[in-house]
Amino acid sequence: MLVNASKLVGTSILSVQAGRPIATVSELIIDPNSLKTIAFRVNGPMVNRNENILDVSSVREYSNYGIVIDDIDELMAAGDIIKISKVLELNFNLVGLKVETKKGSNLGKVVDYTLTPEDFMVQQIIVKRPMIKRFVDPELTIPRKEIVEIDDYKIIVKDEEKVIKARAEKEDFIPNFVNPFREQGFAPADNQNLDAQDTE
Repeated sequence: MLVNASKLVGTSILSVQAGRPIATVSELIIDPNSLKTIAFRVNGPMVNRNENILDVSSVREYSNYGIVIDDIDELMAAGDIIKISKVLELNFNLVGLKVETKKGSNLGKVVDYTLTPEDFMVQQIIVKRPMIKRFVDPELTIPRKEIVEIDDYKIIVKDEEKVIKARAEKEDFIPNFVNPFREQGFAPADNQNLDAQDTE
């Protein structure tokens, strides 16, 4: 199953050691060469603003409860891992990129994208159509296999006729693993009061 990137923003980061939420996702850091999420930028009252990067390799599990890690010590500074640091320097963001075909036809702009929650790999881009084409196809859902090239300003895909013309699927991810927070009676509603928690 797939999850929308826009749904991941605001997701709680849950610490096994603390037994509670310690932060929330504020940004996905995507490597444009592989279209894979390599890290998350996070924030929250317990987070040092100089150490607010979570490498995806530190993620134990993801479910509708949140992203589970061992401890807040998993968070790092932007320059601690060279690969992440280099991607951050690119300031790359899929959302807002123009999408064109190889023949130069304007398909619209990326408004969201979907990922596989197991590895956070981008699987589809969701494109809002230009005004003149919006009445027929308000959105296009384009699979990664149709992407030919990406640069700082646009994404080039194969011929328009070959892309999938449908709205993005908005399926809820159903976990297939045992989540330690479920056993402790942790509920998603607890995510709402991060600011009220102590910072010890």
